[in-house]
Amino acid sequence: MDDRTTPSSPIVADGRWAWLRARSPRRPRIWFELLLIAVSYWVYSLIRNAVPEQKAEALRNANWIWRTEESLGLAFEHAVNHAVNSVTWLIVTMNYYYATLHFVVTIGVLVWLYRWQPGRYAAFRTVLFATTAVALVGYYLYPLAPPRLMEGKDFIDTVLVHHTWGSMASGDLKHMSNQYAAMPSMHIGWSTWCGLTVFFLAKAPWARILGLLYPAATLVVIVATANHFWLDAVGGLICLGFGFLVAFFWYGTWPHRLSREIEPLTVPDAAGPGAGTAARPAAEREEPIGSRASS
Repeated sequence: MDDRTTPSSPIVADGRWAWLRARSPRRPRIWFELLLIAVSYWVYSLIRNAVPEQKAEALRNANWIWRTEESLGLAFEHAVNHAVNSVTWLIVTMNYYYATLHFVVTIGVLVWLYRWQPGRYAAFRTVLFATTAVALVGYYLYPLAPPRLMEGKDFIDTVLVHHTWGSMASGDLKHMSNQYAAMPSMHIGWSTWCGLTVFFLAKAPWARILGLLYPAATLVVIVATANHFWLDAVGGLICLGFGFLVAFFWYGTWPHRLSREIEPLTVPDAAGPGAGTAARPAAEREEPIGSRASS
């Protein structure tokens, strides 16, 4: 009994202090973030492309997805693919949209967070990384052919038809990427992450509206180019939901509720009254409603 550590012990206080520091946002360092993003994307690409290209199973799964959508009366991918493909300038624009904005906008939002929302950067970055990590599980467990690779369904591979530089899974670049990793759609996962981040944090109403329109436009693009079923988009949203839950449980609140700036932690006084309860971390302190709306 004499050897037990009491709640007011400095050892307990120090342990809680270390735990609070680990969970609280810190000012991001540019060299670390660049290295983390580069290594993470390399690992993501390596694992995603290392998943066996199980063509037969991927095609069976694609047929099952298509039959399921038909039973729901929502198998509209074929009609959208052919309708948009008939407008050359529009489908060419969508091909380049699919190939570029997925990376450009995501990196742009990360830079914006790093520069103008440092207190929230780590939490939103955690959401993105957790979303991408769980997507890898989907690629491994559920190989899925995109609509353009289905047999006998007359989908148009718009990159090949219009000779545009586009999807890593089409044309001259098709051997550099797993053809059968369509579920979940990270085009939807990442674009919705971008859209929600801008919607929650931007000041200007037009920017918040654009934030919501971006994932909606991305959904049209992935369907029109026959790179995904709309159910792949649902899979991407489920992964994003998991990412937000990871950030919520780690930081103790939703990422957008964190302070925009880095708030210092108060060192708990292990010797004083109430020392058994560590100081509440900045991550769990919500801003007043007025100040949050203006940030």
